Amino acid sequence: MRYTPAGMPIVTAVLQHSSQQMEAGIARLAEFEITALAAGEISDRFSAARLGGVHQFTGFLAKKSRNSKSLVFHIIDFSAVS
Repeated sequence: MRYTPAGMPIVTAVLQHSSQQMEAGIARLAEFEITALAAGEISDRFSAARLGGVHQFTGFLAKKSRNSKSLVFHIIDFSAVS
């Protein structure tokens, strides 16, 4: 866990996604990895989540920095999927 200059806790991770999606009537495997971060209150719960677990996330995509073209997924909430 790291902290912003204002003292807000931030946890970063790499999320892996794999699912089968339908495109033009054909099943397609969708797989990717994305850098994610959890800031503030959610960061404690996220840092305690089981590595390798399956979770459903809610959040938004934003640029890594003002001049970057890379995206980061900002985690707002998540829950374990059984």
